[in-house]
Amino acid sequence: QVHLVESGGGGVQAGGSLRLSCTASARTFDSYDMGWFRQAPGKERESVATIIWNGGRTYYADSVKGRFTISRDNAKNTVYLQMNSLNPEDTAVYYCAASLRRLLTRLLRVSESGYWGQGTQVTVSS
Repeated sequence: QVHLVESGGGGVQAGGSLRLSCTASARTFDSYDMGWFRQAPGKERESVATIIWNGGRTYYADSVKGRFTISRDNAKNTVYLQMNSLNPEDTAVYYCAASLRRLLTRLLRVSESGYWGQGTQVTVSS
């Protein structure tokens, strides 16, 4: 069982930055690939960024490439999402998710993520 807790959301003006954190309770955090997802009102949950178990590969949705950076610190059981150049279209509830290690070569999918955090709201005003 993995318990995930996100933090770092809030309100920011367009062009600003936020850093989200997700801390896991897992005893073997490096057994999991980690992902950040987001869900805007009336839209499906979408995968934003993924990082494999050892941080060796990362994947991004086209909409955030060059603006968002996912990273992890396995010693702290924490995954991060640095979000720069935010725009109103980035407004959503952001969730982190964990998936038992697999040979990922793409973004983690919702259906592949066995554990979810409670979500943190990010609101970008114009």
